[in-house]
Amino acid sequence: MSLWTSLEPASSTVDPGGSTKVRLRLRNTGDVVDEYRFEPVGDIAPWTTVEPGTLRLYPGTTGTVELTFAPPRTPDAAAGPNAYAVRITPTEHPEATTVPEGNLTITPFTEVRAELVPPTVKGRFRGRPRLAVDNLGNTKLTASISGSDNGDHLSYDIHPGNVQIEPGRAAFVRATLKPRQIIWFGSKEQRPYSLAVQRSGVKAQSVEGTYVQRGFLPRWLATFLGVFMALAITFVMLWLAYKPQVRSAATEKLQEAGVSTLPPSPSASLPLPQPSIPAQAPTQEAPAPTPTGKPAGGGSGSDGGSEKKKETKAPEVTAATAVTRLAADDPGVRHICYRAYETGEGWQKPVCDGAMAGTVGQSRPIKSLNLAVSGTKGVNGNEFVHVKEWLNPWTSVADGVDLYLGSTKADDPYMLAFGVNVGEGTICQNAHVHDQAWLGLQCNKPPSYIFGGTMDQTLWLEAVKFTV
Repeated sequence: MSLWTSLEPASSTVDPGGSTKVRLRLRNTGDVVDEYRFEPVGDIAPWTTVEPGTLRLYPGTTGTVELTFAPPRTPDAAAGPNAYAVRITPTEHPEATTVPEGNLTITPFTEVRAELVPPTVKGRFRGRPRLAVDNLGNTKLTASISGSDNGDHLSYDIHPGNVQIEPGRAAFVRATLKPRQIIWFGSKEQRPYSLAVQRSGVKAQSVEGTYVQRGFLPRWLATFLGVFMALAITFVMLWLAYKPQVRSAATEKLQEAGVSTLPPSPSASLPLPQPSIPAQAPTQEAPAPTPTGKPAGGGSGSDGGSEKKKETKAPEVTAATAVTRLAADDPGVRHICYRAYETGEGWQKPVCDGAMAGTVGQSRPIKSLNLAVSGTKGVNGNEFVHVKEWLNPWTSVADGVDLYLGSTKADDPYMLAFGVNVGEGTICQNAHVHDQAWLGLQCNKPPSYIFGGTMDQTLWLEAVKFTV
């Protein structure tokens, strides 16, 4: 070894978005003049600079270079101790490389961003906004979600009520707003409300929204029904007050003439003639039925009545069918529905908005996925399959149209992974891979797509969850 090194200090601390410097001293302990090149290595190498980049030393002399660490204020700068190193390569003896190591501690910081999607919801009996909570800090975020409004006009059903979010990730919280009083007649009313993200020891961060409560029946219909009921009551009262007296003039005339309308008594009637009984004709026996149930004998009767009626098969319920129904019941909110085709089992029933499609722990690979969206201006995707890797070019469909990834044919391979994107907004996925459990919720940053699953050819995709 012809080189001596020393880091001063060996351990240091830096704030994300700031910088700190460390001095590296080295001495040429050899007997020849040598030039040394410096290269930072390790996880924090992209945020490390060395000045100068090269240093020339005579035998027995000492030199100094300066290391500058400047981690960004982003989730990529993970909080806590981070080891770093500098590779020193002598020009004369490149095989005698020296790598001094040090430790840099990055301090934690917290930054949370919350957004209501959409900020305004409408409904007669309920509204369903979603709260997107982004962890922009470099430590895990734990928070609780609560709702409130002035006047206590709404009740809140929030799921989940508590979230834990890794750095750089996002979580979606579903909220159901229900008015405490229903507006049966009249125009709509606006109900301002807020959802609060509460962290321990920190002031709650509130996000404002508006719930527009619609009347159950429009005002003009209430007026029409009131007028109709008033007219109906008036008509009944007039009918009861001026009901005409109806009498039969024919009955009065008969009573005056003393004529009876009853039929004559049987004693006064003439004897009825007795009918003669004709000789009985011989009866003809019906032909005996044949073994097939048809009468024997001639006749070319048609057997069209024995034809079986064609059975009508119910239409298949696809992801597009499910998302269309969901969009009709819950308008103004983005939705995604999907289903999985499992090996040996076939298509499952569609599920929507974060529910699980597929199975876990049953070793049934997914061969195909069927997706459909509403409110996102379409969805597009591609699939990564066993052996053949990426199967097809990207396929795009509009809102309410089925998108199919993979193949259900018996000889085609099963899926390992997928890539999807939507035309507007964010799409999130969580994939379950065989022997690796759930991989965690991931969301894209438009216009980039989101990747889910694995490229390991020894594994396969077992279950998925999607939200938009």
